[in-house]
Amino acid sequence: MAADFDEDDWNRAVEDLDEDHQRIDEAPTTNQRLGRFTVVALILNRTIGSGIFVSPIKVYNGTGSVGASMLLWFLGGIVGTCGLLVWLELGLSLPIRVVQVMPGIFERTSVPRSGGEKNYLEFIYTNPTTGRPKFLVTCMYGIVFILLGNLSGNAIAFGTFIMEAAGVPDPSKAVVIGIAIAALTLAIGVHIFSRRGGILLNNGFAVVKVLILLTMIVLGFIKGAGHKLGGPAVDAADSLAPNVAFKTDKRDLASYTDSFLFIVYTYSGFEQPFYVLSEVSRPRKVFPKYTLLAMLATTSLFVLMNISYFCAVSKDTPDIASAQDMATVFFDQVFGNETAKRVMSAMIAFSIFGNIVVMTFTAARVKQEIAKEGILPFSLFFATGHTTSFARLKERFFPSRALDNEHLEQTPMAALGLHWFTSVFLIAITSMMDTGTAYSALVGLYSYTIIILMGFFCSGGLLYLKLSPSRNWKEDANIRFWIDPLHAVIYCVTCGFLLVASFVKPADNSPYSYQNSHIQWFVIPTIGLSTLTWGLMWYGGLHLVMYRKMKDLVVTRLALVVPDNKVEGQFIQKAEIIRHEWHVRIPSSGASIDYDNEMS
Repeated sequence: MAADFDEDDWNRAVEDLDEDHQRIDEAPTTNQRLGRFTVVALILNRTIGSGIFVSPIKVYNGTGSVGASMLLWFLGGIVGTCGLLVWLELGLSLPIRVVQVMPGIFERTSVPRSGGEKNYLEFIYTNPTTGRPKFLVTCMYGIVFILLGNLSGNAIAFGTFIMEAAGVPDPSKAVVIGIAIAALTLAIGVHIFSRRGGILLNNGFAVVKVLILLTMIVLGFIKGAGHKLGGPAVDAADSLAPNVAFKTDKRDLASYTDSFLFIVYTYSGFEQPFYVLSEVSRPRKVFPKYTLLAMLATTSLFVLMNISYFCAVSKDTPDIASAQDMATVFFDQVFGNETAKRVMSAMIAFSIFGNIVVMTFTAARVKQEIAKEGILPFSLFFATGHTTSFARLKERFFPSRALDNEHLEQTPMAALGLHWFTSVFLIAITSMMDTGTAYSALVGLYSYTIIILMGFFCSGGLLYLKLSPSRNWKEDANIRFWIDPLHAVIYCVTCGFLLVASFVKPADNSPYSYQNSHIQWFVIPTIGLSTLTWGLMWYGGLHLVMYRKMKDLVVTRLALVVPDNKVEGQFIQKAEIIRHEWHVRIPSSGASIDYDNEMS
């Protein structure tokens, strides 16, 4: 394994930089790194979105039981926490590098790097000795994430709720799509203009969202206690009493499976900080405590929110069977007027836009990391970070305050543009559907592929690392949990079950049947599994290009790794040089001429 550069090697490499084939990517400086509060906010802002307002009514209609719904929401929190533990174990242990700890002395250690499951899958499913199959894992994950790793479904929901808040309950499809694209564009613009501004906006959204949920929880409990706030009187015992809470006429497996899939989607968000891991200050100190704290807060809020819903809304309420979300029914029952429903729609739209802001920030970093591997056309273009417009203005008007230690703040502008394009592309190809169906289709596809399919391969891969003596995971793992390996088993089994059970046909009276959802039950899982072939085809095309050119694409990532001055014995990546070159293949052996002079 190649060793990373020391300072002298790095300086020489920078002086000899070839702009046609190389780029420098610098990590944020110490003052630019993300702190503890931002790590918590990334999770809370992502998890609190359309899901907690829309999914509860889908889950209740799917199970037909208040009690079963509550159990599924609690179980979803446990499964989500197990997923977080899998990500913590992998994220704080990978990638493995050889680092010079003293002059002439090298050790294997992990250096936190952005990219999330991209890094985990590459490490697990690529031969650590030969590096083969070259590009395969990157293609199979990267192409799927580039196309589906966005919240285009949430953007459509944002347009719908904005129009409802404006008093237009049945808006035209064109208007909703226009608002959705405008929201995506605005989120991209924020992050291009100012990295720090996008982070502060994310943190602000997280705080306000938590306050919204806490307010709704209190209102629901007040209503359930018998206080009239304007809406009709409701006896909470009619829905929550044990002798009635578990009564249901729904018995088909598909209704419960699809309901739980919506819950898993709602809890997704724990992976967001791992997408920007190299930008976090003291990740090994911060991540275990504060990501778990964020997941505990999320689970508590979601369970209490569902109890609050049924404190204020009787399970026999006529609107509950046909409503698109639980929150507007909740406000209608609490206050009993149209204005309250419109205010709730505005709050949901606010929460959804927060989702879009945080996912834009994190997903663009993953797409930048994918581009660094050289599998995309013009990869170096998409892999390059650029100084933000705000930093340029600050440098011009406040030169004494502009520089932050070593360089101005940067953002992956080209990767942000790629993220915008794929988000709009998904909206375009679902534009023939009505907006509700398009939302369900895009959320279902994201859940099945990015959350469930990739979660299955990551958790299953972690189990493989633990059981394979040749991989030396006991030596490489930087963190272990007292329930080990139960967290990986639970998450792997849950994801595997959902992958298969999604092919079970729902009953005709299920909200997930074709009559109600307008999507055949097998469409989403079939497309989801087919995404694996997208990466295979891209991989085949990449090798076809190399064969026709009689050249090999050689990708080298040379990192400047330095000791973490805040955590003794740990290392962080300060910067890296990404090098993409085409090397002429030697026909007789199929090997390529190696022009690299990499330090080892």
